[in-house]
Amino acid sequence: VQLQAYGGGLVQAGGSTELSCAASGRIVRIDDMGWYRQAPGTGRELVATITSGGRINYADSVKGRFAISRDNAKHTVYLRMNSLKPEDTAVYYCNVDYVSMNSNDEFVVGKAWGQGTLVTVSS
Repeated sequence: VQLQAYGGGLVQAGGSTELSCAASGRIVRIDDMGWYRQAPGTGRELVATITSGGRINYADSVKGRFAISRDNAKHTVYLRMNSLKPEDTAVYYCNVDYVSMNSNDEFVVGKAWGQGTLVTVSS
């Protein structure tokens, strides 16, 4: 399973932007989907996750400002980011837990990461 992320770029403080991330491959099922971020000089941290049943979890730092959603038919997860702050500047990574089928038609359970997309918030 491969993930392709879209969006990001330079945004002014107080502005908004949206990220999306689409999974492709011989997908049988996508379970949890999420977004993580890594700011310069720091470790990767959870931003938001959403289960296949729609249960959502946010980091305290983004509650009320960010919204995660998913389109199961398109195997895509979105992150709407509002009221952006300079401290939101980071490389954002999408992540999915999946069940797929390999070339031997065997079920594979795995976790995939997107390539990362940079969001820079200017003050």
